[in-house]
Amino acid sequence: MTEAPKQIAVCGDGDTGTPHAEAARTAGRLIAEAGAVLLTGGMTGVMQAASEAARAAGGMVAAVLPGADAGSAMAPAQVRIATGAGEARNVILVRSADAVVAIGGAYGTLSEIAVARKLGIPVFGYRTWEATSPGGIEPLVEACETIEDAVAGALTAG
Repeated sequence: MTEAPKQIAVCGDGDTGTPHAEAARTAGRLIAEAGAVLLTGGMTGVMQAASEAARAAGGMVAAVLPGADAGSAMAPAQVRIATGAGEARNVILVRSADAVVAIGGAYGTLSEIAVARKLGIPVFGYRTWEATSPGGIEPLVEACETIEDAVAGALTAG
């Protein structure tokens, strides 16, 4: 039996004018070039930029959508999972990932980071949320200086 490829979630803001589009494109491309599957929330902003780059590089993209319609994906993906779960789809997205790359982001990204850490899934961040566990002992996100470092960490994690 062939071993399944790694599944890397890229999480970030859904703003169509995201300042993180170039980083997201780099992440998507690098994930595809490594032969891993890109998981996103399937909508706009970071999700769309990462998905477009991964697809352009010949990669496999799966979108875990908030709505009940698989046709609602804004980001290109070969696999579209219509959860009908709204923001709760964030749990399904990160639970399906071997590692998470967080780029920028708003509260949805923060929830994905928190769920991933609760589940023991490593999170590598680029210009994203900074937080530690109570008492300041453990960072929730491994902060990376470059998007390349974040992706490399995610690909080698676990």
